Amino acid sequence: MTFVIGAACVDVMDRACVDECPVDCIYVGERMAYINPDECIDCSACEPVCPVEAIATVEELAPEDAPFVTENARFFSEPLPGRAEPLGSPGGAADLGPIGVDTPFVQSYVAP
Repeated sequence: MTFVIGAACVDVMDRACVDECPVDCIYVGERMAYINPDECIDCSACEPVCPVEAIATVEELAPEDAPFVTENARFFSEPLPGRAEPLGSPGGAADLGPIGVDTPFVQSYVAP
């Protein structure tokens, strides 16, 4: 039951989820936040605090947010623009601070 952050987070990033996460697995890009699927313990603490309801399990995600499942994983598994290596699982977002860049899909995302 992996949690994913969907389109509603793009350009909003309230960050209440970042503060609520007990394992520090929510990383901040330029336009949205991303949950590291390898670090998330599926506690669901982030889901109810999101004011725009952008967080859901993969199974509960709205169909229009389906591309964000791939993009959430890609944020950690592939090099981001301007970086030579993927983020992988650094073990917590706080030590890294805001990443400041998104996947190409999110960089060019325009809400319908």
